[in-house]
Amino acid sequence: MSIGIGIDVVVCTYDNVASLERVLGALARQAVPAGVDWEVLVVDNNCTDATPALLARLQDERALPLRVVRETEQGLTPARRRGVAETRREWIAFVDDDCLVAEDWIARAAEAAREHPAAGAVGGLVELEWEREPPPHVRDRGWAYARQDHGGEPVTVGCLAGAGMVIRRKALEESGWTQRQLLADRVGHRLVSGGDVEIALRVGAGHELWYDPRLRLRHLIPASRTADAYVARLVRGLGTSKLLGDTMLWPGGYRRWLVRSLRESTPFAREAAVALRHRRPADARLALTFLRGWLAGIWRLLRADRDWRAALLGSARPVRPG
Repeated sequence: MSIGIGIDVVVCTYDNVASLERVLGALARQAVPAGVDWEVLVVDNNCTDATPALLARLQDERALPLRVVRETEQGLTPARRRGVAETRREWIAFVDDDCLVAEDWIARAAEAAREHPAAGAVGGLVELEWEREPPPHVRDRGWAYARQDHGGEPVTVGCLAGAGMVIRRKALEESGWTQRQLLADRVGHRLVSGGDVEIALRVGAGHELWYDPRLRLRHLIPASRTADAYVARLVRGLGTSKLLGDTMLWPGGYRRWLVRSLRESTPFAREAAVALRHRRPADARLALTFLRGWLAGIWRLLRADRDWRAALLGSARPVRPG
């Protein structure tokens, strides 16, 4: 079957060589139909482990179409920006260095791109593969680990997880993200959050976002990422990310945004109170941690440069062509 689709798979990595080897191994096993032009670009974001040696070996083996660039500015957002700048195909697939794609993932991505001509981006089923069975209060928060499941049929959605998001290059350029990124994402081992949300919402402002369950990947979750301290940092960052994402969709002015944001913080406090009444202290702590992240986001905007704040407010309000 000839589909006539070009896909650049961009894998940004920082000191995660064992997981990266599995990720690239899954990409090397792809069954790609004729007519699909694809390549993998790994962005080495200042790796200090054995990543360069692994990449050199894989390039010598030629097991997959692989290029490597190095980005010296630390962080997922600058690494992704470099990946976009260094590629040329119509579609860009962001595959994290801890995500294992199914063997037909490239083929299914190409099919989805062909079948959804109005799509600015497509995402698929993201399942979590725990290294060790997590406690209930962690498993119940699969959203914090980019779990994504909107059912068994393709459907348009309001946002997409960054893990395995496949983006039409033209839509990304039209969103303005390639010219200016408003939110940071992970920087080294620091859990800053918001970059995935920004990309999806800004692309979705002018184009359809599609969830297609035929695109399947497994997100690897090491045991270290289920420890209470890590989960708290992660959930706090996602509280801030949620606030910033809602700000990007806000249709009004700054003062009304502030009142609305403070008012909408109350459900998180109620969630904590309910958890305490039902003797679930871990759930209560995480609800309050998410609330702290939300309030930190409000504080960030209160103190922010006016130009940046003005650029963020309403930056992803849907404006459909025609």
